[in-house]
Amino acid sequence: MKRRDLLKLSLATGGLAVATGVQAQSACSTDGTPAQFVPKKAPDASPLQGELEKHPKCPYCGMDRKEHHRSRMLVQYSDDLVDGTCSIHCLSLSLGVNIDREPKEIWGPDFGAVAEPRPLVPVDKLTYLIGADLKHAMTKRSKHSFASADTAKEFQAKHGGTLAKFDEALRESYLDMAGDVAMIRKNREERRKRAMEQKKQG
Repeated sequence: MKRRDLLKLSLATGGLAVATGVQAQSACSTDGTPAQFVPKKAPDASPLQGELEKHPKCPYCGMDRKEHHRSRMLVQYSDDLVDGTCSIHCLSLSLGVNIDREPKEIWGPDFGAVAEPRPLVPVDKLTYLIGADLKHAMTKRSKHSFASADTAKEFQAKHGGTLAKFDEALRESYLDMAGDVAMIRKNREERRKRAMEQKKQG
């Protein structure tokens, strides 16, 4: 799938909603929304080299990408700015707010590999398993990627779910966004309450 078409898909399936405030703020050169989410690192022509060291934390949720190496993703835009996210959920946010940048390449992890961290593979070569009973970062409905379609089918036989390509997985990520955000807010609020209770008891 061509990157230009991929960006159009992200807009048509949800990125447009995120971007409604983008045009109104596009002239802003300061760190306002969405300028605060423009990738901060210098342009990088070799984004895969040391990507976990260069992008240790997801800029959208703060999660550790090494800890979540089985779901992490990486996108290189046409100006060589790079975003390293923890998941396809946060990748969809990156594509939405970086509306004036075309993705040059996007990589996802091979969940079926045994190496740690999981190797990153261009998304055009991945098969996604959507909705399996496998835990996934930032979403209730898992969207795991596999370099081997046969391995994806083996996981499907054990864990359920539907096989798809990246463009469909991205569309489903946008469709799940409202429910996932509500879930994340609830989980974080519960963690804050537990932390406050532990602090009071300590």
